[in-house]
Formats: sequence, C-alpha cells, structure tokens
Amino acid sequence: MDYLNMIERLLPKDIEKRSFQIIEEELIKQNIVIPEENSAVIKRAIHTSADFDYASTLKFSDSAVEKLKDLIRSGADIVTDTNMAMAGINKRVLSGFGGATHCFMADEDVAKEAEERGLTRAYVSMEKAAEIDKPLIFAIGNAPTALVALYELYKENRIHPAFIIGVPVGFVNVEVSKKLIMETDIPYIVNEGRKGGSNVAAAICNAVLYQI
Repeated sequence: MDYLNMIERLLPKDIEKRSFQIIEEELIKQNIVIPEENSAVIKRAIHTSADFDYASTLKFSDSAVEKLKDLIRSGADIVTDTNMAMAGINKRVLSGFGGATHCFMADEDVAKEAEERGLTRAYVSMEKAAEIDKPLIFAIGNAPTALVALYELYKENRIHPAFIIGVPVGFVNVEVSKKLIMETDIPYIVNEGRKGGSNVAAAICNAVLYQI
C-alpha cells in the first residue's frame, strides 16, 4: 500500500482545524450527540487524547461551562497538580483576564512537609493552595489524592474551590475520588472512570479559554 500518498498535506495552521473536522465526522458516524453547551470541552478532550469515550464519560454540573467562563473573566487563578498541566494551559489568554497558574508539587517545603506528615505532595499542595486569597479553579489530572484533599478540606471549611476539573488518570482511588467531588455542591467537570491525565485537564481549561 502506498501510505505516502495517503498523507494529507496541510499547513500547520490548518492541522487543528482538520482534526476537529475529523472528530465531528466520527461523532456523526458513531451517532453520538453531545450537548451544545459542553461541545467545545468534550471535543478538545477528544482532540488531545483521540479517545471518543470522553463524549459519554465527561460529567458536568449544572451550567458548568458558563460558570467556568465567568470565573475566568473575573480573574480567577488555576491551580494544577502537575507542572505538565500548568505548562499546557494558555497562560497568555488567562493573564489577559487577570488570572495566573500555580503548581506547588515541586516546592521544597511541600515535599518536606509531605514526608514529615506521611502524606502525598498532592495533598499538601492543595493545603498550600488554600492560602491563596482569590477564587481558584482546580485542574487535577494526575493525583486522586488532590481530589481527596479538596473534598476533606472543603468539608472542614478550610478551602472553598470555585470550580474543580477532576480528571486524574490511574487505578488507585481514582474513581472514588471523582465521585467524592460530584457529591459536593462545588461546580465541576469530572471524567468518570479511570481515564484522564494532565493533558486532558489542560485541554479542558484551554477549551474554555479559547471560547472567551
């Protein structure tokens, strides 16, 4: 088979556009209908992962995308659980609204305290984020213990997340940690099941940033 002739010759600026065309074509082929208000988020999650399961497993609280847009417009910051997720977020667009990104996972004081207390760095990172005095969007793509921390700190009235993107990937405590977040009254976008990742967390943020 002549695979070389199957290559689509596209300009760099047209590759993403073509990718989303393919996604839309595949959704139609699979008879998948997604709510318009969540469409951009779901399609960008699929775009970053090539996984169409996100069309059914991504769960949204009431008016989640609109609430996330409003938070970004008002200058909310985004806290991630990995430097990879933070690197993937479009900080130029976010800063245009007065927001910034934070990740405390690599901080020496976080590592030291986590070791002394027998906790994960993700847990202590969430405690450190609670010290930021402004509305916070949490984009969690790797550590389920970050979601557990947010749940426990919220119940203890020690942190008040404005929004939680809960898409950690893995096997240990991943599914139950997501269910905890969906039991709160915190606005959320959560992916049910084991799938997720830092790239998906960043993609969800960017989907909303690009919309506004």
